[in-house]
Amino acid sequence: MSATSPTDGTAAGRHSADRQPLRSRTGRDGGEAEDSPLIRLLGVRKGYPEGGGVRVVLDGLDLVIRRGESLAVVGPSGSGKSTLLNLIGAMEGPDAGTIGFGGEDLTTLDETARTLFRRRHLGFIFQQLNLVPTLTVLENLLLPLELNGVLNREGRRYARELLERVGLQGREDTFPELLSGGERQRVAVARALVHGPDLLLADEPTGSLDGATAQTVLGLFNELRRERGMTALIATHSTDVAAAADRVVALQGGRLQEVAAA
Repeated sequence: MSATSPTDGTAAGRHSADRQPLRSRTGRDGGEAEDSPLIRLLGVRKGYPEGGGVRVVLDGLDLVIRRGESLAVVGPSGSGKSTLLNLIGAMEGPDAGTIGFGGEDLTTLDETARTLFRRRHLGFIFQQLNLVPTLTVLENLLLPLELNGVLNREGRRYARELLERVGLQGREDTFPELLSGGERQRVAVARALVHGPDLLLADEPTGSLDGATAQTVLGLFNELRRERGMTALIATHSTDVAAAADRVVALQGGRLQEVAAA
């Protein structure tokens, strides 16, 4: 691995016309989606200062994700899975390379534009869930709608429908601290879906759950996502989570590699 600075831009020069990013191999209809992917990463490089040098986490990474596809990213702890989600989620920027979302280069957006992009197009399920403790279960779901200016009667109806779908009817006025871990996870899933995002980003969505609860949450996540045709990028250590995805890639040494279907 090169010890050069991640800001020197040399990764871009290593790309030739015949080097294509990893792309979907699902059996879904519609070659048009393949030609116009939702996500396209080219030559993405990201490093962090460490010990007087730079630890390169992503090293000239390429990736294509098509609309409606679910992609699981697997790899050892510290391999860069969360970093990859943060970059695609416009929570931080790469040192080199481009990140395209529906034809727009996210690396050209300023902070205000990135914030609006996240609100309108993304749903997040964080490892720590990040539920607002001072808001009730229902209020946590309504927050993305309020931030997007669509907190109307239909939005409230759908939020209540989602809570029923995830088995939390009657808990609308409960605060998160009074919920079990599995219940909080289900609130996080519903909150990520309530505003109909184009892309769901899930970082270890079942990591803190027991096996039975994890299967329930995973089933709900996939059922609700498919109903709305949403794209999903999931970072996981779980073989069950990875097996439920349309496609699996492994991240190691700063690069991605397709994982063959079992």
